[in-house]
Formats: sequence, structure tokens, C-alpha cells
Amino acid sequence: QVQLVESGGGLVQAGGSLRLSCAASGKIFTPNTMGWYRQAPGRQRELVAAATSSGRTNYADSVKGRFTISRTNAKTVYLQMNSLKPEDTAVYYCNAIVTLNTYWGQGTQVTVSS
Repeated sequence: QVQLVESGGGLVQAGGSLRLSCAASGKIFTPNTMGWYRQAPGRQRELVAAATSSGRTNYADSVKGRFTISRTNAKTVYLQMNSLKPEDTAVYYCNAIVTLNTYWGQGTQVTVSS
């Protein structure tokens, strides 16, 4: 059984920074991909950033240059969020893909005020 637990969300002013953390618990595993998604009211969940086991990274155009994903090992992933904008306000979810299974964290609220 694999569980993903997120932390680091909160309220921040525009231009500020937050660092999201995701820690996996349960059986040992090596996800093919770990990443972050976000969902705002009235919007579908969308990819923010992802990292493969080989170190390849991918970012949404809207966050490129401001956010950095880092994957230190098979069970940890971080999202450094700089120069935050009100448009970044959403619930952020950690994601991991293991073979054909997809796992999700509980979500953490990020609110950026102007």
C-alpha cells in the first residue's frame, strides 16, 4: 500500500515563495514519474510539473522559470514555488505513477493574495 502525504501549502502574498513537500509511505517502490498537479474552482486538474526516475523534468508553460521540481529519491518530491501570482491559487496534489497504478496525495491549499 502506498500513501502520499503533502505539506507546505498556505497563504502567501504575490511575489512570495512556498515549498511543497510530498512524502510517500508504505511499501518500497520506484515510481516511473512523480509530480504535482493543481485544481482551481471550475477548472480540471492540470499538470504543474513532473519528474521521471531518470531525472527528466517537465513544466507547464504557466510556471516555467518560477517553479522547480526536485526528486531526491523514489519516495520524496518537492516543488519550490517562487514569484507566486494570484493565478497560482489552487489545491495542489502530489502524484506518483507506479507501473499501471496512479497514486494521489490528499491535496494542499495554496492561496496567493495580491
